Amino acid sequence: MGGKAANIRDVARAAGVSHQTVSRVINNHPNISAATRLRVEASMERLHYRPSRVAQALANGRSGTIGIVSTDNGRYGPPKTQRAIETAARDAGYFVSTVNLASIGHEPMQDALGHLVDQGIDGLVLIAPQAAMLDSFDEFSLKLPFVTVDSAGRGGRRTVAIDQAEGARLATRHLVGLGHRRIMHISGPSDWLDSQARVQGWRTVMAQAGLPAPEPVVGDWSPRFGHDLAIELARHLDVTAVFVSNDQMALGLLQGLHRSGVRVPADLSVVGFDDIPEAEFFWPALTTVRPDFSALGRRCVSLLLDQLTGNELPPELPIPPTLTVRESTAPPRA
Repeated sequence: MGGKAANIRDVARAAGVSHQTVSRVINNHPNISAATRLRVEASMERLHYRPSRVAQALANGRSGTIGIVSTDNGRYGPPKTQRAIETAARDAGYFVSTVNLASIGHEPMQDALGHLVDQGIDGLVLIAPQAAMLDSFDEFSLKLPFVTVDSAGRGGRRTVAIDQAEGARLATRHLVGLGHRRIMHISGPSDWLDSQARVQGWRTVMAQAGLPAPEPVVGDWSPRFGHDLAIELARHLDVTAVFVSNDQMALGLLQGLHRSGVRVPADLSVVGFDDIPEAEFFWPALTTVRPDFSALGRRCVSLLLDQLTGNELPPELPIPPTLTVRESTAPPRA
């Protein structure tokens, strides 16, 4: 071939078939014998032939592109979810087009959906960390396959989510199992679905253990909030453990406690959520809940493909997280 990339006619010659037959194999045409299909596929592999996405799209009436609508909020979870979906889409042979909303409302959502539909996307993933985002999306009757990533499960079988409540239960059970009886919770903003689910999980375990669950302190996801709260908390420390709704607030909490002379975990145990890459390098290294974002991305793309191919949608099953135990938790002092 002299270094020149093989084309469909080269494959046809090598397989002893017409180029129309090669095209039918590429596009999974049913009227192709198994022997012919194997011969063409072997020739494609031997010649390192890669079918043209454009040609495939023209043949099956699809663009080979998945749209993503997310929110530009600077928090760890949504962009991590977005990257996981992009990776899974590429692995499945799809391009990705993403719109990050600067604000939530009817017009921003309309603009985002219009932009993506004009590109001819085959399906859409909506990353919706807030109920208001789902409300805006529900105002439009989207005539193409879609999946929502949300903890409320409002999309039924079109919903994919990390089991946020189970993550909170894991964190709280860990602290109860260590012997803690006075466990405080620092939640995220009350309008965030993930935050609501984590509060629910914490309350459930506290109730099961017969322990009081005071109103959670509502945070803003930022390290600064955790830091400033720690300074206040250190003045009248009446708890032995804190479950924090994300690692960034936990980082600020650790720093503020250290500056206030409160030792972690000797005086206070701390558990976070998200397992950000820096968590194991906090001082002390942070015990935290780890969501499986890769599984989340694969589930989103798989659910879109099921809709595109007309397969029956599987039951909605939240993706379970795991607990990573490090040095920030220990039994309370006697």
